[in-house]
Amino acid sequence: MTSPFKAGYVAIVGRPNVGKSTLMNQLIHEKLAIVSPKPQTTRHRILGILTGKNYQAIFLDTPGLIKPNYLLQEAMMETVSKTMKDADLILMMLDASDIRAEDELVLQAVSQSQRPKCLLINKADKVPKLNILPIIDRFRNDAQFKEIIPISALKNDGLEVLLEQILKYLPEGVPFYPPDMVSDEPERFFVAELIREQIFMHFGDEIPYATAVQIEQFEERPGRKDFIRAVISVERSSQKGILIGKQGQALKKIGSAARVQIEQFLERPVYLQLDVRVQKKWRKDPAQVKRFGYQSK
Repeated sequence: MTSPFKAGYVAIVGRPNVGKSTLMNQLIHEKLAIVSPKPQTTRHRILGILTGKNYQAIFLDTPGLIKPNYLLQEAMMETVSKTMKDADLILMMLDASDIRAEDELVLQAVSQSQRPKCLLINKADKVPKLNILPIIDRFRNDAQFKEIIPISALKNDGLEVLLEQILKYLPEGVPFYPPDMVSDEPERFFVAELIREQIFMHFGDEIPYATAVQIEQFEERPGRKDFIRAVISVERSSQKGILIGKQGQALKKIGSAARVQIEQFLERPVYLQLDVRVQKKWRKDPAQVKRFGYQSK
Protein backbone atom coordinates (compact mmCIF):
# COMPACT_ATOMS: atom_id res chain seq x y z
CA MET A 1 0.00 0.00 0.00
CA THR A 2 1.36 3.40 -1.01
CA SER A 3 1.88 5.90 1.80
CA PRO A 4 -0.29 9.02 1.52
CA PHE A 5 1.45 12.19 0.36
CA LYS A 6 2.13 14.67 3.14
CA ALA A 7 2.71 18.39 2.75
CA GLY A 8 2.92 21.18 5.27
CA TYR A 9 4.73 24.15 6.78
CA VAL A 10 7.32 23.78 9.54
CA ALA A 11 8.32 26.87 11.56
CA ILE A 12 11.80 26.91 13.09
CA VAL A 13 11.89 29.24 16.11
CA GLY A 14 14.27 30.06 18.94
CA ARG A 15 16.30 32.88 20.40
CA PRO A 16 19.13 34.34 18.28
CA ASN A 17 22.12 32.14 17.47
CA VAL A 18 20.77 28.72 18.40
CA GLY A 19 21.34 27.36 14.87
CA LYS A 20 17.98 27.82 13.12
CA SER A 21 19.43 28.91 9.78
CA THR A 22 22.08 26.19 9.83
CA LEU A 23 19.37 23.61 10.46
CA MET A 24 17.24 24.71 7.54
CA ASN A 25 20.21 24.85 5.18
CA GLN A 26 21.19 21.31 6.19
CA LEU A 27 17.67 19.92 5.88
CA ILE A 28 17.14 21.22 2.35
CA HIS A 29 20.77 20.64 1.26
CA GLU A 30 21.07 24.21 0.02
CA LYS A 31 22.43 27.44 1.51
CA LEU A 32 19.40 29.73 1.53
CA ALA A 33 19.63 31.35 4.95
CA ILE A 34 22.73 33.41 5.69
CA VAL A 35 24.73 32.49 8.77
CA SER A 36 27.14 34.42 10.99
CA PRO A 37 28.38 34.18 14.60
CA LYS A 38 26.44 37.36 15.45
CA PRO A 39 22.87 37.27 16.80
CA GLN A 40 19.94 38.55 14.74
CA THR A 41 21.61 37.81 11.41
CA THR A 42 18.25 36.56 10.10
CA ARG A 43 15.73 39.37 9.65
CA HIS A 44 13.25 37.83 7.23
CA ARG A 45 11.22 34.68 7.20
CA ILE A 46 13.17 32.44 4.82
CA LEU A 47 11.26 29.64 3.13
CA GLY A 48 13.03 26.43 2.13
CA ILE A 49 11.32 23.52 0.37
CA LEU A 50 12.29 19.87 0.77
CA THR A 51 10.41 17.50 -1.56
CA GLY A 52 10.68 13.74 -1.27
CA LYS A 53 8.92 10.78 -2.83
CA ASN A 54 5.81 11.10 -0.66
CA TYR A 55 6.23 14.42 1.12
CA GLN A 56 6.91 18.13 0.81
CA ALA A 57 8.17 19.83 3.98
CA ILE A 58 8.24 23.60 3.72
CA PHE A 59 10.61 25.00 6.33
CA LEU A 60 10.28 28.55 7.61
CA ASP A 61 13.44 29.95 9.16
CA THR A 62 12.61 32.91 11.41
CA PRO A 63 14.43 35.80 13.12
CA GLY A 64 15.65 35.06 16.63
CA LEU A 65 12.91 35.79 19.15
CA ILE A 66 13.72 38.78 21.39
CA LYS A 67 12.04 41.66 23.20
CA PRO A 68 12.08 44.36 20.49
CA ASN A 69 13.77 47.72 21.11
CA TYR A 70 12.88 49.53 17.88
CA LEU A 71 10.56 49.31 14.89
CA LEU A 72 12.68 47.00 12.76
CA GLN A 73 12.83 44.48 15.59
CA GLU A 74 9.07 44.83 16.14
CA ALA A 75 8.51 43.95 12.48
CA MET A 76 10.83 40.95 12.85
CA MET A 77 8.91 39.69 15.88
CA GLU A 78 5.60 40.11 14.01
CA THR A 79 7.10 37.87 11.34
CA VAL A 80 7.88 35.19 13.93
CA SER A 81 4.37 35.38 15.41
CA LYS A 82 2.65 35.14 12.03
CA THR A 83 4.91 32.29 10.92
CA MET A 84 3.97 30.21 13.98
CA LYS A 85 0.27 30.83 13.29
CA ASP A 86 0.64 29.71 9.68
CA ALA A 87 2.70 26.59 10.43
CA ASP A 88 1.47 23.01 10.69
CA LEU A 89 4.35 22.14 13.03
CA ILE A 90 6.63 24.24 15.25
CA LEU A 91 10.25 23.31 15.97
CA MET A 92 11.63 25.15 18.99
CA MET A 93 15.43 25.12 19.12
CA LEU A 94 17.73 25.37 22.12
CA ASP A 95 21.52 25.51 22.28
CA ALA A 96 22.50 22.67 24.63
CA SER A 97 25.82 24.38 25.39
CA ASP A 98 24.23 27.73 26.25
CA ILE A 99 20.79 27.60 27.88
CA ARG A 100 19.71 31.16 28.76
CA ALA A 101 16.86 33.02 30.43
CA GLU A 102 15.92 34.28 26.94
CA ASP A 103 14.90 30.74 26.03
CA GLU A 104 11.98 31.16 28.43
CA LEU A 105 10.67 34.01 26.24
CA VAL A 106 10.62 31.65 23.28
CA LEU A 107 8.96 28.96 25.37
CA GLN A 108 6.19 31.36 26.38
CA ALA A 109 5.51 32.27 22.75
CA VAL A 110 5.56 28.64 21.62
CA SER A 111 3.32 27.54 24.51
CA GLN A 112 0.55 29.86 23.31
CA SER A 113 0.28 27.99 20.01
CA GLN A 114 -2.09 25.05 19.60
CA ARG A 115 0.03 23.62 16.78
CA PRO A 116 2.00 20.40 17.32
CA LYS A 117 5.44 21.26 18.70
CA CYS A 118 8.81 19.52 18.88
CA LEU A 119 11.79 20.60 20.99
CA LEU A 120 15.19 20.40 19.32
CA ILE A 121 18.23 20.42 21.59
CA ASN A 122 20.90 21.61 19.19
CA LYS A 123 24.68 21.37 19.61
CA ALA A 124 24.12 18.24 21.70
CA ASP A 125 27.60 17.10 20.64
CA LYS A 126 29.14 19.95 22.64
CA VAL A 127 27.98 18.75 26.07
CA PRO A 128 28.14 15.44 27.97
CA LYS A 129 25.05 13.29 27.47
CA LEU A 130 24.25 13.53 31.18
CA ASN A 131 23.84 17.29 30.75
CA ILE A 132 21.05 16.77 28.21
CA LEU A 133 18.74 15.10 30.73
CA PRO A 134 18.26 18.18 32.95
CA ILE A 135 17.45 20.24 29.84
CA ILE A 136 14.80 17.71 28.83
CA ASP A 137 13.36 17.72 32.36
CA ARG A 138 13.29 21.52 32.44
CA PHE A 139 11.39 21.98 29.18
CA ARG A 140 9.48 18.69 28.80
CA ASN A 141 6.03 19.69 30.07
CA ASP A 142 5.95 23.44 29.57
CA ALA A 143 4.74 23.49 25.97
CA GLN A 144 3.43 19.93 25.59
CA PHE A 145 6.11 18.96 23.11
CA LYS A 146 5.27 15.97 20.95
CA GLU A 147 8.94 15.04 20.61
CA ILE A 148 12.24 16.09 22.18
CA ILE A 149 15.18 15.43 19.85
CA PRO A 150 18.89 16.09 20.51
CA ILE A 151 20.67 17.10 17.29
CA SER A 152 23.77 18.77 15.90
CA ALA A 153 22.65 20.83 12.92
CA LEU A 154 26.20 21.80 11.96
CA LYS A 155 27.39 18.18 11.95
CA ASN A 156 24.18 16.86 10.37
CA ASP A 157 23.71 14.57 13.36
CA GLY A 158 20.21 13.42 14.25
CA LEU A 159 18.59 15.11 11.24
CA GLU A 160 17.36 11.85 9.66
CA VAL A 161 15.52 11.06 12.88
CA LEU A 162 14.23 14.63 12.99
CA LEU A 163 12.86 14.43 9.45
CA GLU A 164 11.07 11.16 10.26
CA GLN A 165 9.41 12.85 13.23
CA ILE A 166 8.49 15.94 11.22
CA LEU A 167 6.69 13.82 8.62
CA LYS A 168 4.59 12.20 11.37
CA TYR A 169 2.96 15.56 12.09
CA LEU A 170 2.50 16.95 8.58
CA PRO A 171 -1.04 16.77 7.20
CA GLU A 172 -1.95 14.67 4.18
CA GLY A 173 -2.33 16.74 1.03
CA VAL A 174 -0.86 17.71 -2.31
CA PRO A 175 2.43 19.56 -2.94
CA PHE A 176 2.28 23.34 -2.63
CA TYR A 177 5.28 23.88 -4.93
CA PRO A 178 6.89 22.17 -7.96
CA PRO A 179 9.28 19.37 -6.92
CA ASP A 180 12.40 21.17 -8.23
CA MET A 181 11.67 24.42 -6.36
CA VAL A 182 13.69 25.15 -3.19
CA SER A 183 12.35 28.59 -2.22
CA ASP A 184 9.72 31.18 -3.11
CA GLU A 185 12.11 34.15 -3.12
CA PRO A 186 13.68 35.59 -6.30
CA GLU A 187 17.41 35.48 -6.97
CA ARG A 188 17.88 39.15 -6.12
CA PHE A 189 16.61 38.53 -2.57
CA PHE A 190 19.33 35.94 -1.93
CA VAL A 191 21.97 38.13 -3.58
CA ALA A 192 21.10 40.95 -1.14
CA GLU A 193 21.24 38.51 1.77
CA LEU A 194 24.67 37.22 0.73
CA ILE A 195 26.01 40.78 0.67
CA ARG A 196 24.51 41.41 4.11
CA GLU A 197 26.14 38.21 5.36
CA GLN A 198 29.57 39.53 4.44
CA ILE A 199 28.88 42.79 6.29
CA PHE A 200 28.09 40.71 9.38
CA MET A 201 31.28 38.71 8.90
CA HIS A 202 33.61 41.67 8.37
CA PHE A 203 32.41 44.30 10.85
CA GLY A 204 31.83 44.66 14.58
CA ASP A 205 28.59 45.09 16.45
CA GLU A 206 27.37 48.48 15.21
CA ILE A 207 27.65 48.39 11.42
CA PRO A 208 25.81 45.13 10.55
CA TYR A 209 22.69 46.08 12.49
CA ALA A 210 22.52 49.56 10.96
CA THR A 211 22.69 48.31 7.37
CA ALA A 212 20.09 47.27 4.81
CA VAL A 213 20.86 46.00 1.31
CA GLN A 214 18.79 46.52 -1.80
CA ILE A 215 19.47 45.27 -5.33
CA GLU A 216 18.77 48.19 -7.67
CA GLN A 217 20.01 46.60 -10.90
CA PHE A 218 20.17 42.94 -11.88
CA GLU A 219 20.91 42.40 -15.56
CA GLU A 220 21.45 38.97 -17.04
CA ARG A 221 23.88 39.38 -19.95
CA PRO A 222 24.26 36.23 -22.08
CA GLY A 223 27.88 35.71 -23.01
CA ARG A 224 29.02 38.25 -20.41
CA LYS A 225 28.98 38.55 -16.64
CA ASP A 226 25.64 39.42 -15.07
CA PHE A 227 25.64 43.01 -13.80
CA ILE A 228 24.43 43.56 -10.24
CA ARG A 229 24.32 46.92 -8.50
CA ALA A 230 23.53 46.83 -4.80
CA VAL A 231 22.98 49.77 -2.48
CA ILE A 232 23.93 49.41 1.18
CA SER A 233 22.03 51.84 3.41
CA VAL A 234 23.35 52.94 6.80
CA GLU A 235 22.01 55.38 9.39
CA ARG A 236 24.93 57.79 9.83
CA SER A 237 27.75 59.33 7.78
CA SER A 238 30.31 57.89 10.20
CA GLN A 239 28.99 54.39 9.48
CA LYS A 240 29.28 55.06 5.76
CA GLY A 241 32.92 56.02 6.23
CA ILE A 242 33.68 52.84 8.18
CA LEU A 243 31.87 50.66 5.63
CA ILE A 244 33.79 52.16 2.71
CA GLY A 245 37.11 52.28 4.56
CA LYS A 246 40.37 53.98 3.63
CA GLN A 247 40.59 54.36 -0.15
CA GLY A 248 37.53 52.11 -0.43
CA GLN A 249 39.40 49.04 0.78
CA ALA A 250 36.74 47.83 3.27
CA LEU A 251 33.98 47.99 0.67
CA LYS A 252 36.17 46.20 -1.89
CA LYS A 253 36.77 43.43 0.62
CA ILE A 254 33.04 42.95 1.19
CA GLY A 255 32.39 43.05 -2.55
CA SER A 256 35.04 40.44 -3.35
CA ALA A 257 33.84 38.03 -0.66
CA ALA A 258 30.17 38.55 -1.57
CA ARG A 259 30.84 38.07 -5.28
CA VAL A 260 32.35 34.62 -4.64
CA GLN A 261 29.28 33.57 -2.65
CA ILE A 262 26.88 35.04 -5.23
CA GLU A 263 28.60 33.26 -8.11
CA GLN A 264 28.41 29.97 -6.22
CA PHE A 265 24.71 30.53 -5.57
CA LEU A 266 23.81 31.63 -9.10
CA GLU A 267 26.27 29.23 -10.74
CA ARG A 268 27.41 31.90 -13.18
CA PRO A 269 29.89 34.83 -13.14
CA VAL A 270 28.77 38.29 -12.03
CA TYR A 271 30.07 41.83 -11.93
CA LEU A 272 29.09 43.28 -8.54
CA GLN A 273 28.97 47.01 -7.86
CA LEU A 274 28.36 48.21 -4.30
CA ASP A 275 27.25 51.73 -3.38
CA VAL A 276 26.66 53.13 0.11
CA ARG A 277 24.12 55.77 1.11
CA VAL A 278 22.83 57.25 4.36
CA GLN A 279 19.19 56.78 5.37
CA LYS A 280 18.93 58.45 8.78
CA LYS A 281 17.30 56.36 11.54
CA TRP A 282 15.78 54.00 8.98
CA ARG A 283 15.29 51.24 11.57
CA LYS A 284 12.80 53.46 13.43
CA ASP A 285 11.01 54.85 10.36
CA PRO A 286 7.87 52.87 9.37
CA ALA A 287 8.12 53.89 5.71
CA GLN A 288 11.79 52.90 5.46
CA VAL A 289 11.32 49.61 7.32
CA LYS A 290 8.50 48.73 4.93
CA ARG A 291 10.49 49.86 1.87
CA PHE A 292 13.36 47.58 2.83
CA GLY A 293 10.90 44.68 2.99
CA TYR A 294 10.90 44.10 6.73
CA GLN A 295 7.28 43.24 7.37
CA SER A 296 5.43 40.04 8.07
CA LYS A 297 4.25 38.05 5.07
